Amino acid sequence: MRFAHDPGVPTWFQADRIESLLEILRDEVNLAVWQRPLAPPVQAFVSALLQHSGQLAEAHTLEVRKDRQDDTPVVIPRLAGAMSQLEGYTEFIADVAYLIDAFASLVDAQLIGLRLRLLDQDMCPRWHVDHVPVRLVSSYAGPGSEWLEEGQLPREYLGGPGIDRYSRGVSSQILGVGDVALLKGERWQGNVGRGLIHRSPAVAEGERRLLLTLDWLK
Repeated sequence: MRFAHDPGVPTWFQADRIESLLEILRDEVNLAVWQRPLAPPVQAFVSALLQHSGQLAEAHTLEVRKDRQDDTPVVIPRLAGAMSQLEGYTEFIADVAYLIDAFASLVDAQLIGLRLRLLDQDMCPRWHVDHVPVRLVSSYAGPGSEWLEEGQLPREYLGGPGIDRYSRGVSSQILGVGDVALLKGERWQGNVGRGLIHRSPAVAEGERRLLLTLDWLK
């Protein structure tokens, strides 16, 4: 469904098909969401990972090769050892590779920054915008990013302590597990002052999030 908006005001789009991600290419759209369930083998791997892994904070810069074969594996070192024996590992890595390929094709990326993290606390708890062209965000466990429709907060205070006094009572939305979202940032051409306002959701005691992000670096 598309959020009704005034002409020129950033808006968002979400649907249960991958083609919904193409909407991020529209000038007025600063959030595009593909709502999808995780495949059962991927769910099985994530459940096992949460039980077996204490820490996970992978960060890699990936050069996108146009001649890359579909069966070329994505190597995530912390998962390539003992974790590779867990049920659903192959399917999980294939899912990450699929998202990388889809993201790279959509924005014609040559360089992508990948982060895969297990989080047990808020990473960016204040409302802010990203200073990147566009970021793919997908949570494999726990809530996804919390975001706001346009016009709820004054942008001049974003990211700093001054925003706290304006944020009481705002009506936010949270991405679900499995959702694949493209968040347009301030460095997208023509998007200064229009990046999606979002933050990390609160993490309940004993809860953990498995979060994948992809940044368009070049």
